[in-house]
Amino acid sequence: MPLSEHEQRLFEQIEKSLAEDPKFASAVRSTDPRFHARRRMVVAGVVVLAGLGVVVLGAVRDNTLLGVAGFVIMMLASGFAIQSRRRAQGNELRAVDGTASRQTGQRSSGGFIARLEARWRDRPESR
Repeated sequence: MPLSEHEQRLFEQIEKSLAEDPKFASAVRSTDPRFHARRRMVVAGVVVLAGLGVVVLGAVRDNTLLGVAGFVIMMLASGFAIQSRRRAQGNELRAVDGTASRQTGQRSSGGFIARLEARWRDRPESR
């Protein structure tokens, strides 16, 4: 059911006032899981580069333990980045624009085909 002109104007005014409020914008950003996951992935990328630097330093100094430690740091940071990415795409609340919904934390017991079938069933009917 479409909104009337008056409701549409009110909605636009509310939207404009919320967009101009920096306190509201920071509150929304701080509750958005995608924002936190993106930040964790950037931190993990920096740590991977630091680990690479430790590996190179270990190779230059002929110190095998230092090279192995750098490699372990790189692997742990990569795992953290992958986990953050999965969490961002996971079953938690994704957005605050009113279109998000909280899904149950259960994963489908089927494989790839079962997930495709579930996505097909749950697709939006926009025709």
